[in-house]
Amino acid sequence: MTPQSTTATPDGLAPSTTERLSADDALAELVAGNRRFVAGQPRYGHQITAAAAASGVQRPDAVVVGCIDSRVPLEAIFDQNFGSICVVRSGAHVLDQAVLGSVEFAVTELAVPLVVVLGHERCGAIAATVEALRRGRTPTGALGYLVKQIAPAVVAAGIDAEDVYSRALRLHTQHTVEELQDEIPLARAMRHTGVRIVGAVYDLDTGVVDLL
Repeated sequence: MTPQSTTATPDGLAPSTTERLSADDALAELVAGNRRFVAGQPRYGHQITAAAAASGVQRPDAVVVGCIDSRVPLEAIFDQNFGSICVVRSGAHVLDQAVLGSVEFAVTELAVPLVVVLGHERCGAIAATVEALRRGRTPTGALGYLVKQIAPAVVAAGIDAEDVYSRALRLHTQHTVEELQDEIPLARAMRHTGVRIVGAVYDLDTGVVDLL
Protein backbone atom coordinates (compact mmCIF):
# COMPACT_ATOMS: atom_id res chain seq x y z
CA MET A 1 0.00 0.00 0.00
CA THR A 2 1.92 3.01 -1.24
CA PRO A 3 0.86 6.31 0.34
CA GLN A 4 0.76 9.62 -1.52
CA SER A 5 -0.09 13.16 -0.51
CA THR A 6 -3.52 14.75 -0.21
CA THR A 7 -4.97 18.15 0.69
CA ALA A 8 -7.90 18.75 3.01
CA THR A 9 -11.23 20.07 1.76
CA PRO A 10 -12.78 23.26 3.22
CA ASP A 11 -15.07 21.24 5.49
CA GLY A 12 -12.12 19.53 7.11
CA LEU A 13 -12.37 16.25 5.22
CA ALA A 14 -9.18 15.06 3.62
CA PRO A 15 -10.40 13.29 0.48
CA SER A 16 -8.94 10.35 -1.36
CA THR A 17 -7.31 11.43 -4.61
CA THR A 18 -6.26 9.55 -7.70
CA GLU A 19 -2.81 9.24 -6.08
CA ARG A 20 -4.19 7.40 -3.06
CA LEU A 21 -5.76 3.97 -3.02
CA SER A 22 -9.54 3.93 -3.18
CA ALA A 23 -11.49 2.17 -0.45
CA ASP A 24 -12.02 -0.83 -2.73
CA ASP A 25 -8.33 -0.99 -3.66
CA ALA A 26 -7.29 -0.64 -0.03
CA LEU A 27 -9.59 -3.52 0.92
CA ALA A 28 -8.25 -5.63 -1.95
CA GLU A 29 -4.70 -5.04 -0.68
CA LEU A 30 -5.63 -6.16 2.83
CA VAL A 31 -7.28 -9.29 1.42
CA ALA A 32 -4.20 -9.99 -0.71
CA GLY A 33 -1.96 -9.40 2.29
CA ASN A 34 -3.93 -11.90 4.36
CA ARG A 35 -3.58 -14.44 1.57
CA ARG A 36 0.20 -13.92 1.60
CA PHE A 37 0.18 -14.38 5.37
CA VAL A 38 -1.86 -17.60 5.20
CA ALA A 39 0.37 -18.94 2.42
CA GLY A 40 3.49 -18.29 4.49
CA GLN A 41 4.77 -15.84 1.88
CA PRO A 42 4.80 -12.44 3.61
CA ARG A 43 6.16 -9.51 1.66
CA TYR A 44 7.23 -7.50 4.68
CA GLY A 45 9.66 -8.53 7.40
CA HIS A 46 9.40 -5.40 9.54
CA GLN A 47 13.08 -4.52 9.31
CA ILE A 48 14.58 -1.36 10.79
CA THR A 49 15.28 -0.05 7.30
CA ALA A 50 11.55 -0.15 6.53
CA ALA A 51 10.79 1.66 9.78
CA ALA A 52 13.28 4.39 8.89
CA ALA A 53 11.86 4.73 5.39
CA ALA A 54 8.37 5.29 6.82
CA SER A 55 9.47 7.72 9.53
CA GLY A 56 8.37 10.85 7.67
CA VAL A 57 4.80 11.97 7.08
CA GLN A 58 2.32 9.11 7.52
CA ARG A 59 -0.22 8.48 4.78
CA PRO A 60 -1.89 5.11 5.55
CA ASP A 61 -4.56 3.55 3.38
CA ALA A 62 -6.68 1.85 6.06
CA VAL A 63 -7.47 1.85 9.75
CA VAL A 64 -8.16 -1.51 11.39
CA VAL A 65 -10.15 -1.61 14.62
CA GLY A 66 -9.45 -4.87 16.40
CA CYS A 67 -9.34 -6.71 19.70
CA ILE A 68 -6.46 -6.62 22.19
CA ASP A 69 -5.95 -10.40 21.85
CA SER A 70 -2.21 -11.14 21.65
CA ARG A 71 -2.84 -13.84 19.03
CA VAL A 72 -4.14 -11.31 16.51
CA PRO A 73 -1.26 -9.01 15.46
CA LEU A 74 -3.04 -6.88 12.88
CA GLU A 75 -0.08 -5.72 10.78
CA ALA A 76 1.13 -9.32 10.51
CA ILE A 77 -2.13 -11.01 9.53
CA PHE A 78 -2.68 -8.44 6.79
CA ASP A 79 1.04 -8.48 5.83
CA GLN A 80 1.36 -4.71 5.92
CA ASN A 81 4.50 -2.63 6.23
CA PHE A 82 5.32 0.37 8.40
CA GLY A 83 3.08 3.27 7.48
CA SER A 84 0.47 1.18 5.64
CA ILE A 85 -2.31 0.94 8.22
CA CYS A 86 -3.46 2.63 11.41
CA VAL A 87 -4.38 0.23 14.21
CA VAL A 88 -6.83 0.84 17.06
CA ARG A 89 -7.39 -1.95 19.60
CA SER A 90 -9.75 -2.49 22.52
CA GLY A 91 -11.35 -5.52 24.13
CA ALA A 92 -13.64 -7.05 21.48
CA HIS A 93 -13.16 -3.81 19.49
CA VAL A 94 -15.61 -2.07 21.84
CA LEU A 95 -16.03 1.59 20.95
CA ASP A 96 -15.49 4.41 23.41
CA GLN A 97 -14.59 8.06 22.88
CA ALA A 98 -10.88 7.33 22.54
CA VAL A 99 -11.46 4.66 19.91
CA LEU A 100 -13.98 6.79 18.03
CA GLY A 101 -11.68 9.79 18.12
CA SER A 102 -8.79 7.70 16.80
CA VAL A 103 -10.83 6.38 13.88
CA GLU A 104 -12.19 9.81 13.07
CA PHE A 105 -8.68 11.27 13.12
CA ALA A 106 -7.47 8.62 10.68
CA VAL A 107 -10.36 9.30 8.31
CA THR A 108 -10.63 13.09 8.51
CA GLU A 109 -6.99 14.07 9.05
CA LEU A 110 -5.02 11.27 7.39
CA ALA A 111 -7.46 10.72 4.51
CA VAL A 112 -7.77 7.00 5.21
CA PRO A 113 -10.38 5.62 2.76
CA LEU A 114 -11.11 2.33 4.54
CA VAL A 115 -12.09 1.30 8.06
CA VAL A 116 -12.06 -2.42 8.90
CA VAL A 117 -13.58 -3.77 12.12
CA LEU A 118 -11.92 -7.12 12.80
CA GLY A 119 -13.36 -9.62 15.24
CA HIS A 120 -11.81 -13.02 15.89
CA GLU A 121 -12.89 -16.50 16.88
CA ARG A 122 -12.60 -17.55 20.54
CA CYS A 123 -12.66 -13.95 21.73
CA GLY A 124 -12.14 -13.81 25.49
CA ALA A 125 -14.30 -10.71 25.91
CA ILE A 126 -17.19 -12.40 24.11
CA ALA A 127 -16.78 -15.51 26.28
CA ALA A 128 -16.65 -13.41 29.46
CA THR A 129 -19.87 -11.66 28.46
CA VAL A 130 -21.64 -14.95 27.77
CA GLU A 131 -20.61 -16.31 31.16
CA ALA A 132 -21.60 -13.07 32.95
CA LEU A 133 -25.06 -13.12 31.40
CA ARG A 134 -25.53 -16.80 32.16
CA ARG A 135 -24.65 -16.19 35.83
CA GLY A 136 -26.71 -13.03 35.92
CA ARG A 137 -23.81 -11.07 37.40
CA THR A 138 -22.20 -8.26 35.42
CA PRO A 139 -18.71 -7.20 36.55
CA THR A 140 -18.29 -3.71 37.95
CA GLY A 141 -15.99 -0.96 36.76
CA ALA A 142 -14.27 -0.84 33.40
CA LEU A 143 -14.68 -4.57 32.77
CA GLY A 144 -18.39 -4.17 33.37
CA TYR A 145 -18.44 -1.48 30.69
CA LEU A 146 -17.01 -3.94 28.16
CA VAL A 147 -19.57 -6.59 29.09
CA LYS A 148 -22.45 -4.13 28.77
CA GLN A 149 -21.31 -3.10 25.29
CA ILE A 150 -21.05 -6.70 24.09
CA ALA A 151 -24.20 -7.99 25.83
CA PRO A 152 -26.74 -7.00 23.15
CA ALA A 153 -25.00 -9.22 20.60
CA VAL A 154 -24.91 -12.14 23.03
CA VAL A 155 -28.61 -11.76 23.82
CA ALA A 156 -29.45 -11.56 20.12
CA ALA A 157 -27.38 -14.68 19.45
CA GLY A 158 -29.17 -16.59 22.22
CA ILE A 159 -27.38 -16.92 25.55
CA ASP A 160 -27.87 -20.68 25.71
CA ALA A 161 -27.50 -21.38 21.99
CA GLU A 162 -24.88 -23.95 21.04
CA ASP A 163 -23.21 -21.52 18.63
CA VAL A 164 -23.63 -18.44 20.82
CA TYR A 165 -19.92 -17.55 20.77
CA SER A 166 -19.59 -17.58 16.99
CA ARG A 167 -22.94 -15.89 16.38
CA ALA A 168 -22.35 -13.23 19.02
CA LEU A 169 -18.94 -12.49 17.55
CA ARG A 170 -20.38 -11.80 14.12
CA LEU A 171 -23.33 -9.82 15.46
CA HIS A 172 -21.07 -7.72 17.66
CA THR A 173 -18.66 -7.06 14.79
CA GLN A 174 -21.50 -5.95 12.54
CA HIS A 175 -22.92 -3.80 15.32
CA THR A 176 -19.56 -2.06 15.70
CA VAL A 177 -19.55 -1.38 11.95
CA GLU A 178 -23.02 0.15 12.18
CA GLU A 179 -22.06 2.27 15.18
CA LEU A 180 -19.13 3.70 13.24
CA GLN A 181 -21.29 4.33 10.19
CA ASP A 182 -23.69 6.34 12.37
CA GLU A 183 -20.97 8.68 13.64
CA ILE A 184 -21.56 12.04 11.94
CA PRO A 185 -17.95 12.73 10.83
CA LEU A 186 -17.60 9.21 9.43
CA ALA A 187 -21.03 9.27 7.77
CA ARG A 188 -20.05 12.54 6.11
CA ALA A 189 -16.79 11.03 4.90
CA MET A 190 -18.69 8.05 3.48
CA ARG A 191 -20.97 10.38 1.52
CA HIS A 192 -18.39 12.86 0.29
CA THR A 193 -15.09 11.00 -0.07
CA GLY A 194 -16.08 7.37 -0.65
CA VAL A 195 -14.88 6.03 2.70
CA ARG A 196 -15.96 2.44 3.39
CA ILE A 197 -16.49 0.78 6.78
CA VAL A 198 -16.55 -3.02 6.68
CA GLY A 199 -16.50 -5.91 9.13
CA ALA A 200 -14.40 -9.06 9.07
CA VAL A 201 -13.61 -12.08 11.25
CA TYR A 202 -10.20 -13.71 11.80
CA ASP A 203 -9.84 -17.47 12.27
CA LEU A 204 -7.16 -18.18 14.89
CA ASP A 205 -6.46 -21.67 13.53
CA THR A 206 -6.19 -20.99 9.80
CA GLY A 207 -5.15 -17.33 9.80
CA VAL A 208 -7.87 -16.55 7.27
CA VAL A 209 -9.79 -13.27 7.41
CA ASP A 210 -13.38 -13.51 6.13
CA LEU A 211 -15.26 -10.35 5.21
CA LEU A 212 -18.79 -10.04 6.59
